Amino acid sequence: REAPIPKMLAPCLLKRVVLTVPLVFVVALLLAEPVRSDQETGTAIPAESRPCVDCHAFEFMQRALQDLKKTAYNLDTR
Repeated sequence: REAPIPKMLAPCLLKRVVLTVPLVFVVALLLAEPVRSDQETGTAIPAESRPCVDCHAFEFMQRALQDLKKTAYNLDTR
């Protein structure tokens, strides 16, 4: 006759593993130091040297208007 202890031990250990692994993962996430964007070197462009969003939109609209004028002129000349 086999001992009943090993049969009962396996489900108990499985339950402990299933509960312990996520717990360890959550604790590791809480203890980990978050990466801040200012820690990355060489990837950030200083605010003084990049144009604002409104300037980009204005330049885009100017180019689009120029393209429309060229297209209208080309249609008129045909």
